[in-house]
Amino acid sequence: MNYLIWKLLHVVSVIIFLGNIITGLFWAARAHKSRDFNLIATTFQGIIKSDRYFTLPGIVGITLAGIIAAIHGKIPILGTGWILWSIILFSISGAIFSIYVAPLQKKIASYALTADNSDSSWNTYETMYKQWEAWGFLATITPVAAMVIMVLKPSLPGL
Repeated sequence: MNYLIWKLLHVVSVIIFLGNIITGLFWAARAHKSRDFNLIATTFQGIIKSDRYFTLPGIVGITLAGIIAAIHGKIPILGTGWILWSIILFSISGAIFSIYVAPLQKKIASYALTADNSDSSWNTYETMYKQWEAWGFLATITPVAAMVIMVLKPSLPGL
């Protein structure tokens, strides 16, 4: 396969990856507004599944197709600033997701299954949700910034 095919696979992977994480934020916000713990539990279980089926394969596709496209295009990966800084942002997103977002998603899904409709239960959940929302925003904005850098290709320092 040539450079353009690998580049296409890279872009399609980015679309799948970003589309899934942005859609997850939408569905979580919608469930949160409902104040229905059953809907919240179901939504977060769905987000966890969609991460397994779309986000993780998207990460693999972005990484493999991006590296192979750069090799085929004879583009020095770490020596090209817009690639290097996109990799850094993508890695930051992955770290935030692994350390904060994924554990909070599991915690919220589990808690919502057993929560009652008391103010105390809602406050406990809302604390977790606000943390998930903040970390989720950071885990989303960093790969969006990486995509912008990859498209605009600004003059940034490489190694």
